[in-house]
Amino acid sequence: MAKRHALEPLEHVVDVPSPASKRARVEDETQSPEPVNGATRNGHLMSPQPKDQDKIDIVGADEEEHAELEESGAIPGAGWDEDEEESAMTAPKRQNAPEEGYTDLYLDTIDRKVLDFDFEKLCSVTLSNINVYACLVCGKYYQGRGPKSQAYFHALEEGHHVYVNMETKKVYVLPEGYEVMSKSLDDIKFVVDPRLSRDEVARLDREPKISWDLANKEYIPGFVGMNNIKANDYFNVVVQSLAHVVPLRNFFMLEDLSTRPQIAQRFSTLIRKIWNPRAFKSHVSPHELLQEIALRSSKRFTLTDQSDPVDFLSWFLNNLHLAVGGSKSKPNSSIVQRVFQGTIKIESQEITARADAGDRLRFEDAAVKTDISKFLILTLDLPPTPLFQDALDKNIIPQVPLTTILGKYDGVQPQEKLKNRVRYRLLHPLPPYLLFHIKRFSKNKFVSERNPTIVTFPVRSLDMSPYVEPNPKAYPLGEPIWYDLVANITHEAVKKKDDSVEGEQDTKVWRVQLRDRSRDEWWGVQDLFVEKERGETLFTKESYVQVWERRRGGPNGTAKAKDKT
Repeated sequence: MAKRHALEPLEHVVDVPSPASKRARVEDETQSPEPVNGATRNGHLMSPQPKDQDKIDIVGADEEEHAELEESGAIPGAGWDEDEEESAMTAPKRQNAPEEGYTDLYLDTIDRKVLDFDFEKLCSVTLSNINVYACLVCGKYYQGRGPKSQAYFHALEEGHHVYVNMETKKVYVLPEGYEVMSKSLDDIKFVVDPRLSRDEVARLDREPKISWDLANKEYIPGFVGMNNIKANDYFNVVVQSLAHVVPLRNFFMLEDLSTRPQIAQRFSTLIRKIWNPRAFKSHVSPHELLQEIALRSSKRFTLTDQSDPVDFLSWFLNNLHLAVGGSKSKPNSSIVQRVFQGTIKIESQEITARADAGDRLRFEDAAVKTDISKFLILTLDLPPTPLFQDALDKNIIPQVPLTTILGKYDGVQPQEKLKNRVRYRLLHPLPPYLLFHIKRFSKNKFVSERNPTIVTFPVRSLDMSPYVEPNPKAYPLGEPIWYDLVANITHEAVKKKDDSVEGEQDTKVWRVQLRDRSRDEWWGVQDLFVEKERGETLFTKESYVQVWERRRGGPNGTAKAKDKT
């Protein structure tokens, strides 16, 4: 049809319908004219409008999922907003169940080798942690499964149809939207959130077990590598050590922590993945827990900057204590304090400047102040490094027995602390597990110094009775108190290649040695590397943190910690 001139009246144009009036454009659906052959009487197509505009729509959720979220309390009770007709006309039909004969449709597209559920559960598009699904074909995370969700669009664009909800562990096929009930997916659901029964947990230290991952690589549950994302090896060795403290491990593997803070939930998940006997790969990644720790510590501990394992261990135990319901004032109010907390007596006396005082560290009978304090970690001081070698070159790397530096707590040897002389003595009862920090690093205004002294120690039968004040009411006199080594965190200084600054040439490398109770063997773990070690040579490394377990039995008996769960 020829173009109508601007000055030509519209009424003179033949066979052209009149435009709709302004009143008709704002009328609702009930007042709109009835459509005739897909068009209204005025010649304009009318799009159907939603019937209930006030209902709340949850982004990325379908009707069934909306009901699940409402039941769980994730959202307030609200009606459901029907999908728009125009999207329903173009989108595939939603199904409540697979069609007859097609129950295993798309399951052959699942690729278990690319699945990695260790990373933080965030949608790869929206970065939201609400209602997250994992694509079982490519392993990426997406939000929701409704017709407007990221997972739904991914299914249409990429042809990836199988998804698992990271919270409920239910598996769905998209875009159809029905749940898959196949038993063949149970292994995936178990890897998402490993759960062992109480009997299985009790057998972890009694029955040797060997597992295989999807690459047919052999591994031992509990002795697996941990990914060092950039500089989080200080974190890895601490978590590996705590994962072998039996009462603490059993508590976080068996207790329901769904109502506790995220730091407790994510630590529980990481512990269960370390001891997972049906893992897809023979290592784990601490990314999810590290992200929560970086947030709670205000970036004090991150995965990009290396920190001191003792600083992190102290911070982590105190925050874990509060996360599981512990009290700041009441002792033994959580599993953390029941496992590690002990009591120490501190006697102090001010040092006077008298000329006839003699030994400045000799305690006098009067003016002795006594304090009773709680501890989680015991600090052991190394003797100063000798400046010169002796005639036989024995002091190239000095050595000192562990019992010598433990003498700090015998209640006899005085020490100088600021303007006071002090002495320490442990009190009964000793905790089930003792944490020793061998102090190797000291700082001055210019540089951080390291003491390379080697500490020699037995891996079994450490008698702690000489360092505990006798108390016949709590413990028989003369009876030894045996402790056995569980974990040993070691430090290694590695020279930098291109660094000429004196005192800044060493890079800290952290490693942990762990005891396998079921086989009575030792394993060394450094990030992703796991190798067998000899118990007789553990002391040849620079020990930094040690975990000792109190034994129940004679000196040749096996260590059996009481399960506090």
